[in-house]
Amino acid sequence: MAHTNNVARLRGFIGALAELLDQQLEEPALLDRGAQLLGELVKHDDWLSDEFAHPSPERYQQYVLHVDSAQRFSVVSFVWGPGQETPVHDHRVWGLIGMLRGAEDAQGFRRDQSGALHLEGPAQRLLPGQVEAVSPRIGDIHQVRNAFSDRTSVSIHVYGGNIGAVQRAVYLADGSEKPFISGYSNAHLPNIWDLSKENPTP
Repeated sequence: MAHTNNVARLRGFIGALAELLDQQLEEPALLDRGAQLLGELVKHDDWLSDEFAHPSPERYQQYVLHVDSAQRFSVVSFVWGPGQETPVHDHRVWGLIGMLRGAEDAQGFRRDQSGALHLEGPAQRLLPGQVEAVSPRIGDIHQVRNAFSDRTSVSIHVYGGNIGAVQRAVYLADGSEKPFISGYSNAHLPNIWDLSKENPTP
């Protein structure tokens, strides 16, 4: 299914988020206002190019769409093939997850004083247009899966850093950590800065 590539939406979101970060808000206000911006972006499914929404049969894909020049934030499309899921993992920075297409289920975990993992409430389903937040302050360990076994799902993630370069951890069943750096699935970024087609000369 082809989607109109209305990249002005992504460009506007990036600019608005950069302005928000310039205000140096406390994290609760940043996440609240950032979630509003991301919610406005993901309620429209007409801007993400198909090449950044393409699933792989091997594993979920993490396509970087933008990294702030000071690496204050990154914007990523997560593309889930049918039934795909992450290991239990953390982020080490704040994050916002907005559902663009399909749905995903996220199960939170907490660690007790011994380091063992325990389920943190029921799994939460994210539907198109909805946004949720993670951070070390409010809960940062979860496992996410495509809610569907027969179709692709796509979510848009925003993180308070260059998430593909952040050293994080996946968690084994006993709660022990295995360090990892995720990297990205794509070798080039979408071109959102060519305004010639949007503002043609007379």
